[in-house]
Amino acid sequence: MRGLFLKLFLVFVCIGGAFCPLAAQAETQEASAAHESFNAGELILDHVTDKHSWHICDWKGRKIELHLPVILVYNGKIHAFSSARFENPQHTYGIFQLRKENPHKGKIVALETDETGTTRIADKKPLDFSITKTVFGLMVSCIIILILFFFIVRSYKKNEERAPKGVAALFEPIFLFVRNDVVYASLGKKQGDKFLPYMATLFFFILLGNLLGIVPFFPFGANVTGNISVTFVLAFLTYLITMGHSTKKFWAHTFNNPSIPMLMKFPLPLMPLIEAMELITKPFVLMIRLFANMTAGHIIILGFVSLVLIFGAIGTALGFVVSPLTVVFGLFADALELLVSFIQAYIFTTLSCSYLADALGHPAEAESNHH
Repeated sequence: MRGLFLKLFLVFVCIGGAFCPLAAQAETQEASAAHESFNAGELILDHVTDKHSWHICDWKGRKIELHLPVILVYNGKIHAFSSARFENPQHTYGIFQLRKENPHKGKIVALETDETGTTRIADKKPLDFSITKTVFGLMVSCIIILILFFFIVRSYKKNEERAPKGVAALFEPIFLFVRNDVVYASLGKKQGDKFLPYMATLFFFILLGNLLGIVPFFPFGANVTGNISVTFVLAFLTYLITMGHSTKKFWAHTFNNPSIPMLMKFPLPLMPLIEAMELITKPFVLMIRLFANMTAGHIIILGFVSLVLIFGAIGTALGFVVSPLTVVFGLFADALELLVSFIQAYIFTTLSCSYLADALGHPAEAESNHH
């Protein structure tokens, strides 16, 4: 037992020691900068926010980055170039500037010169269709999920009535859980079969995006489901499907619920206003819940990693002492994030089914009463 604990301790020291050269390098870059501390906030924000480049690693004091393409539409013209063009002290290329400070921090703006020769930010903003880090990560997720399900479908065609093997055997119980315990449980079989392709796609897309975000190696690790624009689109799609398939009974129940006293509906329409606000808050809850949980998980994991660099900047020996404990907590946070990845995909899909069931008049209950 003692030998096992000793081996685990040595493993933690070795893993944590991998972080210490980074801290030592930051400490010895400039003699005058020895008193400066590591900025954990910049590291965390650099990961969780969207960017026009992807920092892959550091090699011999140099940053190795993938500069993603910038695609802008301005004054009726398309401008396409590499984001490496912004890697200069002014962060400008032609009339465009990548803002590194407020206002419009992190955004690309157009510059113009007035009559006095002063350069300022133009009032008209370029339309940005750039392939950012989040968009690139989104593409990677879509490609992987398409490849996975291509092999799953091919496996089912080959095996026919036999038990699935390989990747298909891994995904089948998850798919059956989504179909039976999430979709059918809320929408019934008839309506469930109709909306199963969307709900299953939603579940696996969120799940894969969550899992790939934990992997700290290129081309994975992008905070796709922790980007509010992505969660907004997912929630908005659910909202459109829900409103598009809503019944007259749903709208009558929303604005003229017979169980509510007339005094609360006339002359002051208090309850109809509350019900109308609920139509907006439902997709808002979907958007914020996924965004906040996944972003918080990334911040916690990076916070533990930053502790090694913070203490390592103070002293390399101190970094080695702290690293085993940091690795333990980091692994625990990773395991927790793995669990949260499944939970958030489940919650988003379940709430989407629940909202759709309300709009359809709870078809699962109608089916059970009919039988």
